[in-house]
Amino acid sequence: MKKLTFLFLAGISFATTNAQQFQFGVKAGANFANLNGDGVQDAKTLVSVNAGVYAKLPLTHSVSIQPELVYSGQGAKYDDGTASASQHINYFNIPVLLKYQNFTGFFIETGPQIGFLLSANIKESGVSIDDKSGLNSTDFSWVFGVGYKIPTTHLSIDARYNLGISNIYNSDQNSGSNNNTVHNGIFQFGLMYTLFTAGRK
Repeated sequence: MKKLTFLFLAGISFATTNAQQFQFGVKAGANFANLNGDGVQDAKTLVSVNAGVYAKLPLTHSVSIQPELVYSGQGAKYDDGTASASQHINYFNIPVLLKYQNFTGFFIETGPQIGFLLSANIKESGVSIDDKSGLNSTDFSWVFGVGYKIPTTHLSIDARYNLGISNIYNSDQNSGSNNNTVHNGIFQFGLMYTLFTAGRK
């Protein structure tokens, strides 16, 4: 993780010197998370948050690469009609998105994302149980998003869906359920605020 963070910062340094209109900013928003797969039953949406930083590294006036460092609260709720519980899974995500923005401010974005598991627990009847060992330490997703840069401001809004690709279920720690698969699925809505812009227009 330290190497990835170093590469992120090195990319920012390079872009500041060489790229047109390099941008750096902060972002935050809401997650509407769920879990999918044959290892999941009666799962419902869990509302949580995401927050982090981003850099916009232009390739042309319309196309850019946008790497991010983001905390993301994920998981799901469960309710079978007789009992309810919630599973909270927290990740440090690093998406690297290809972004196209037209002259009106509307943009689309897509790209891969790797997530590093920070913590996981299951809460039921006021009792919290650590579940980190039951999950894989990394998660791979593909991000699809749309958004809008608000003219004459530093603000952008965006909506995304993170489609889980890898199985987050650690079969080595869950004997007897080796064939189960569980994938993350998250709708994200958020605000981005550009802290500074550097480079040539």
